[in-house]
Amino acid sequence: MMMHGRLLRFFRPAVRRSALMIVAALLLAAPARAETVEVAPGVRVTKKSYPAPANQQPFFGFAAKTPEQQAADAKFVDALVAATGSRQKAFEEASLRGWRAIGKNSAIEAAQRFNQAWLLAPEQSAVYHGFAIVTMMRFGDIDYADELFRIARKQPDPLKPLLADYGRALLLGKRPQQARAILEEAVAATPDLADAWSNLGFARVDTGDKPGACTAAEEAAKHKPSTNVLGDIALLRNRAGCN
Repeated sequence: MMMHGRLLRFFRPAVRRSALMIVAALLLAAPARAETVEVAPGVRVTKKSYPAPANQQPFFGFAAKTPEQQAADAKFVDALVAATGSRQKAFEEASLRGWRAIGKNSAIEAAQRFNQAWLLAPEQSAVYHGFAIVTMMRFGDIDYADELFRIARKQPDPLKPLLADYGRALLLGKRPQQARAILEEAVAATPDLADAWSNLGFARVDTGDKPGACTAAEEAAKHKPSTNVLGDIALLRNRAGCN
């Protein structure tokens, strides 16, 4: 910095003004740092919204709530806690409804349920896991889904399929190398999860490893695959040219 100051003093005034204008232009052209918001104690996420009603977006689209809306949220939380017997049970009920909605391919309902879960237990891994899947299903935003999956990995009580789902999202987002790294972790952490193996198989195919893909298909078939995963295995074997 001292050397820059010394050099600038020797510029002719016009040259100095020109140099300062260039620096100012570069600063203005630099991309603005994304705003982040604390959504749980010690947890910050990028403030991002989409063209959809607030309750159909992660974190209610970060919309500012009126005092009446805040009171309604508090009343909802109290009612669900009273109905289930505890805040933890209320969270489990809300998030379970979110997973069921994802299973029905209803991203709208899933977003609504995981927003409720967030109100109840914002620190829980499942909140960010669910929002990540909603983000991919509804808005196709792999960058934000990636951010939310990364947070989900650090939060309490991660669900067993977390890494398998993370890897699949990366595959859908056309990031096979990154997906393969995550899915190799997934099968090491949850070797009995058929989804993890079948997803890894696709990542291996997409990174040029057909023999490895066939091995993954064999492993997936050993671990009680669901009907959907059986379909994935058949497709994987066809794509990889397995015997």
